[in-house]
Amino acid sequence: MTRIKILVDGVDYSDDVEPRTLLVHYLREQLGKTGTVVGCDTSNCGACTVLLDNSSVKSCTVLAVQANGHEVTTIEGLAIDGELHPMQQAFHENHALQCGFCTPGMVMQSIDLLHDNPSPTEQEVREGLEGNLCRCTGYQNIVKAVLAAAAAHRESAPGAVPSGGST
Repeated sequence: MTRIKILVDGVDYSDDVEPRTLLVHYLREQLGKTGTVVGCDTSNCGACTVLLDNSSVKSCTVLAVQANGHEVTTIEGLAIDGELHPMQQAFHENHALQCGFCTPGMVMQSIDLLHDNPSPTEQEVREGLEGNLCRCTGYQNIVKAVLAAAAAHRESAPGAVPSGGST
């Protein structure tokens, strides 16, 4: 066992983990962060995407010990005082989900995308979401939601960069 200290959704955790434990399993099984979805276990689908130090990672490709000393934001950590994160709100308002299985990973990837490019074109959104798969939609409303979140953020805070909920 290896002792890790990790900040998850603004809360400090210190736990013993098997060195081979994947971050997705640590988040789900030890911390109860079940919004981080196990999709394919091969890094193909992106359902397990979280923010590690404000950058998106597929948590099925990161060992929990690699997150030691770092900050992780999950889908559960985005809403603040019951208010949805602007990206979550945009997904809701633009009907950017059907079954919802891919939604947590899509939202987390979209936040990172806007962090890197606050004013993306439709094509840049599509490219930025590559590696996150949705089996239900044609992606149109997902792209629409990301563009709406970007526009809303520019209108509310010109020049600011969108971020995760715990930073």
